[in-house]
Amino acid sequence: MLLRFTGLVWFIAFLSAAQQFIPLIGHDGLLPADLMIKRVLERFDSPWEVFWEAPSTFWFHCSDTMIQVVTWTGVVISFLVLCGYANAIMMFVLWALYMSLLPIGQEWLSYGWDIQILETGFLGMMLCPLLDPRPFPKRAPPVLIIWLYRWLIFRIMLGAGLIKWRGDTCWRDLTALYYHYETQPVPNPLSPFLHAMPKWFHHAGVAWNHVVELIVPWFGFVGRWPRHIAGFLMTSFMVILIFSGNLSFLNWLTIIPALACFDDAFWRWVLPKAIVRAAEKSAADGQKTPMSHWVTSLIYAGVVAWLSIGPVKNLISSEQAMNTSFDRLHLVNTYGAFGTVDRERFELVFQGTSSEMADLMADWKDYEFKAKPTDPMRRPVIITPYHYRLDWAAWYPWHRVPGRNEWVPNFLWKLLHNDPGTLGLLERNPFPDAPPKFVRVLVYRYRFATEGSAWWTREREGTHIYPLSKDSPQLQRIVRDAGWLRD
Repeated sequence: MLLRFTGLVWFIAFLSAAQQFIPLIGHDGLLPADLMIKRVLERFDSPWEVFWEAPSTFWFHCSDTMIQVVTWTGVVISFLVLCGYANAIMMFVLWALYMSLLPIGQEWLSYGWDIQILETGFLGMMLCPLLDPRPFPKRAPPVLIIWLYRWLIFRIMLGAGLIKWRGDTCWRDLTALYYHYETQPVPNPLSPFLHAMPKWFHHAGVAWNHVVELIVPWFGFVGRWPRHIAGFLMTSFMVILIFSGNLSFLNWLTIIPALACFDDAFWRWVLPKAIVRAAEKSAADGQKTPMSHWVTSLIYAGVVAWLSIGPVKNLISSEQAMNTSFDRLHLVNTYGAFGTVDRERFELVFQGTSSEMADLMADWKDYEFKAKPTDPMRRPVIITPYHYRLDWAAWYPWHRVPGRNEWVPNFLWKLLHNDPGTLGLLERNPFPDAPPKFVRVLVYRYRFATEGSAWWTREREGTHIYPLSKDSPQLQRIVRDAGWLRD
């Protein structure tokens, strides 16, 4: 079950990358990876020097074809793992492929789940036999690796709970859910109804969040039944988060180490009889864990213990950081989510017009994203566990985090030229016949609608970027200096 669920999350991660990375980081993408690599290599003596700092095969060669080969290879192998065919080599290849994508992903691969999937995937490799790809191998996995999964879910849950308690007063006074359902990255169709629930419901939800994240994880290290209960509470909590939001594959990924709290007796009771019989037959005909696998597991456990020093210090620090790696391979990381909660929802709304003049008489039309709210009449979408990278980046707190949204000027430039790759990342193109003459970016405050047929109400708060055309000297200078103008 651990491996199949890992295969599912790998599959979603690679599929979303395969379908989006060419317009995001391809040669003509919003943040071209080959351009970034060229600039990085100019500051080093050789690609190997960069490789040891941030391992990736793309330092030696980067092309759109190579990006497609890496991502679609990941899709195929992860699908085989999902079907039950996994061994250490296959799991290592998945980990290495994603590790290669991480440095070149830039802003699109800069979130907590992008390092969490690497740590979880490497654990999956240690769980497998080296070559045997059968769904039920003849040799049992080392129990020590199962305990390392429990150590991972402990750090994930406790880190998330502590960052909330320390980070924002609304978590301590139990009011965080007054705002969360409305201001979370990508609300889903249930979010407006949850937002409208009475205050006692929100207070109880935050209190339960603290119980599951701060108290329950400790029971993953004690007796069998307390561990089963802890696993059930943490897994069900992730399911609740899946139904109440669209946090990409984060919650699905977090379920994986929580499943390690269950033993075979639990799965024998839950799974279909045919699967149970197949597993029992394999176990009856099987062999003990080979000594080489035990030795490897012991060495890896020692490495995890050593690498856990930094994350543990971070957990107990009053200056706790969220979603941070302490080693170059991202084998043991620190995690956390929603250390602060926005009280109001502000959205960047990208607009274009075919009018000859960008004046009061211009007819401005919105660009609709696949998931991010724009049209107030459009129902919130369901995307989990899929991940729309552009939508997430467009939500990210641009008004509070400097250095983010470096893709925006190139995005505007490509909208002015009706670039098919960029438009493929959007829900629809309001200018199918000819590119717009001008584009701009407005700031709106969004609230869930309380009456009528609309899902949202919105009020204009200001202008983030004033009207620009493809002849605007400022925009031309930015895209030229960034190197985005290609021959």
